[in-house]
Amino acid sequence: MIVYPAIDIRGGRCVRLSQGRDDARTDYYKDPVEPAIQFAQAGAEWIHVVDLDGAFGGAPLNLPTLQRIAALGPKVQFGGGMRDRAIAEAAYAAGASRIVIGTRAATDPAFLREMAKAHGPRLAVGIDAKDGLVAVKGWTAVTALQATDFAKEAGELGVSTVIYTDIATDGMLTCPNWKSLEAVLRACPCGVIASGGVAGTEDVARLAQMSRAYPNLVGAIVGKALYEGRCDVAGLLQACR
Repeated sequence: MIVYPAIDIRGGRCVRLSQGRDDARTDYYKDPVEPAIQFAQAGAEWIHVVDLDGAFGGAPLNLPTLQRIAALGPKVQFGGGMRDRAIAEAAYAAGASRIVIGTRAATDPAFLREMAKAHGPRLAVGIDAKDGLVAVKGWTAVTALQATDFAKEAGELGVSTVIYTDIATDGMLTCPNWKSLEAVLRACPCGVIASGGVAGTEDVARLAQMSRAYPNLVGAIVGKALYEGRCDVAGLLQACR
């Protein structure tokens, strides 16, 4: 199971939101490249980068920062405002090894199929759930689509990786929503990366153990726990082993 240390960018800074709320934001670094350097030096294979400006505004604004992070060595999984092919191609050109689409994927199955066919494992679908329903547009709108149904559909459309985030736990350091994650793992025919609520090494160790029962649990995204000093990348990597 792969650990993805997370960097969320808002207004050019490295920040964390609580439950996806822009009014519950904590700034950690003026330059998002600073934590990326630390993660790379600690041995991270991947870094998960979210352009929150793009998620809220509809188009990414931080591709130059993506380019600087990608130059450090680890692969970069990049999302936020990936709502058409031209934007996706720009993200790849800036150094993204995998892009994450969310809003457009949930609302346009034809687009999702097209992107999955074109990019294969270089594409992931972000499924962000509030009370089991898919949220879009930077989590500001909730659809009637069940997260489990969307996970199943994404796999059937050719998607190889899904990133599942439970919004209620995201940024709260309360541990993942184990029940909802297990439901998605049962429904999803492709790889799942767990996101939201990881409070430290013990949660990652539990996810690694869970991956024995669910081999499609292939990764875990860790954000706030790292910035609050509750764990470090080296310890998380060890927990996965």
